This record gives sequence, structure tokens and C-alpha cells, in this order.
Amino acid sequence: MNRRTTRLASAAGAVVVALLAGAIAITSQPSGVSDLTDTAPAPVPVPTAEISADAAAALDELEQLVVADAADQDSYDRDAFGQRWADIDRNGCDQRNDALAAALENITTKPGTHDCVVLTGTLHDPYTGLTIAFERGQGTSELVQIDHVVPLAWGWRQGADEWDEAQRERFANDPLNLQATDGSTNQSKSDRGPSEWMPPNADYGCAYAARFVDVLTAYQLTVNPADYSTLRAQLASCAA
Repeated sequence: MNRRTTRLASAAGAVVVALLAGAIAITSQPSGVSDLTDTAPAPVPVPTAEISADAAAALDELEQLVVADAADQDSYDRDAFGQRWADIDRNGCDQRNDALAAALENITTKPGTHDCVVLTGTLHDPYTGLTIAFERGQGTSELVQIDHVVPLAWGWRQGADEWDEAQRERFANDPLNLQATDGSTNQSKSDRGPSEWMPPNADYGCAYAARFVDVLTAYQLTVNPADYSTLRAQLASCAA
């Protein structure tokens, strides 16, 4: 069948035979396959060769998470997450100042604080794409706030309510889960998950989704169906 022929009639006959064979193959699908598709359709495979390595890794992590509905939030208590901005890495600086120092450029620090207390700096905010001048002080400090990538209340609804206080304090102060950002943007996000809120800067969507999944994986939190779908769609769209 693979050899060339110079006779038109033979070529036409080969095409007809091939078409008939294809039709027979399609209509002869085993009934078991059809039944399985009708009852439990598989998710559309994501072509991981076409997305970035980070997104592909995050997609793999996402598929390992337990998908579960969010629990009741009525019992949520911020104080259950321990000391705010605790120095969990024991470097002598609280986590808010550590997060500022990690995100800001050209920082200055308060004398006598072992370079811990950040006084000024410049934030290139990944959530908004804006450049924000930070200056510590009344009425100015709140212009740059520290976001919990996975909000504490969201985490509470997806499993953190079952942790002890020490683990909740680590979660609330883990640098992996902290991001300096524009204050009003942080307030607008509140405790919403990806299905309800994504960074206004669309160019940061892939990195945000990957980081969100990284935190869930690190703490083995569950993910609700709506946020799972949003994260999966976002990561699948991340070009290599």
C-alpha cells in the first residue's frame, strides 16, 4: 500500500478503501468505551509541551490536590493564626519587614534596627504593574500592604481549621505566602480565591496561579471546585 503507482484508477481505489476502513474503525468502537464516556467524561488533556515548565509543574501539583467544597466560615478567627508578622525564620526581623525588604528596591532602613525596619523603597507591584513609592509613616505605610497569596480565611475553609496554632502561624507568616502589593488592591482581594479574584495585571496571572498552587501543595490544603477549574484553565494558558 505504501508504494507509489502511476495508474490513476489504482490510486482512487486505494483512497476509497482507506476511507471505508476509517469509517469502519469509527463505527466499530467498543461499547465499553462509549459507556465510560457517557458516565464519567475525562478532563481534556492539557498539552504540557506548549506551556511553560513552571506552569506544567504547577498543573501536576494541582492534579495531586484533593478537590473539596469549602467548609463553613462562621468559626474563622484571625487570632487562631497566632502572632501577626511573627519572626518565624528567627532572623531578628518580623515578617512584614522581611516581605517589604524582599519586594522593594532601593530600600532604606531605620538606624538601630539591624537593617530590619524598612523606611522607604520602591515597589514594582506584580499584581497591578504599577510602581509605588513606599514611605513608612501614618497615612503612607498602608499604600503598600502584605497580601497572603492564599488568604487566611480561604485556607481556614479548606483545611486550616483542623491545624494546631503553630502550623497556622507558620502558614500566616511563610514568605512563600506573602507578597507586597498595592494597598487598595490587597483590600479588594480580601479572602477571595482565584475563581473570584485574579491580579489586575494579566501578565502576572500564570505566576500567581502557580504560586497559589505551590502554597496549597506545601500545606496540603484542599481546593474547591470553582478555584480548581480557574487555576487549571489559567495554568493551561501559560505559553512556554
